[in-house]
Amino acid sequence: MGVLQRFENKLEQLVSGTFARAFRSAVQPVEIAAALQREVDNSAQILSRDRRLVPNNFHVELSAADHERLMPYGSTLADELTEMLREHAEEQSYVFTGPVSISFDRVDELGTGRFRVRSAAVARVTPAAGSSVTDTAVRRASVLLEVNGVRHPLEPPGLVIGRGSEADLRINDPGVSRRHAEIRVMPGGAVPTVSVIDLGSTNGMLVNGQRVQQASLGDGSTVKVGNTTMTVRVVTSREGGPDV
Repeated sequence: MGVLQRFENKLEQLVSGTFARAFRSAVQPVEIAAALQREVDNSAQILSRDRRLVPNNFHVELSAADHERLMPYGSTLADELTEMLREHAEEQSYVFTGPVSISFDRVDELGTGRFRVRSAAVARVTPAAGSSVTDTAVRRASVLLEVNGVRHPLEPPGLVIGRGSEADLRINDPGVSRRHAEIRVMPGGAVPTVSVIDLGSTNGMLVNGQRVQQASLGDGSTVKVGNTTMTVRVVTSREGGPDV
């Protein structure tokens, strides 16, 4: 029995007939499951002979009518779809960069019965023990590092980025080495000087889209390690808090 068939059978056991009636003339849960599976298959990136990296963050875009029908059952369906994707990933030797998340978004331009799936690989980012990422620390910082929507203060002398426990900022991305790169922060003037240096990583790094061993960083500079892109933000105003 395939993953999709197991998903459909389990859903029938868990959810009452009301769920089936809600989708009788609209998008079907198994159609969403199949689309998610295709999205994972089509997005797989080879890490090694036996491992492939796949997205872990999914947005299912639905028409207004389908979204309204789905909402009462959205949590149950998301849980079952997540489990289905985990089973599929295990069978195919796929690797997720972080926890799987599935959301259902309303898109008015879509007609009833039409939907689409968008995905991204979003790695879990964990500051080292003792590091401060409180709102106060972020507000006081003159330079910030934005990773997957979260801003981390950059203070002298800087921090080491990597996948290992010894890194100051841990990124759970299979393409990131245990000690991948170091962002160096030197005090001086109104804003510290910021640079980045590769620490002999396996896959290297890209700064503003260019493969380099080291580079100076300014406001808006991007550093890509593995499948994770980080952005430097320089605070230009402190009146009423940072201008971020």
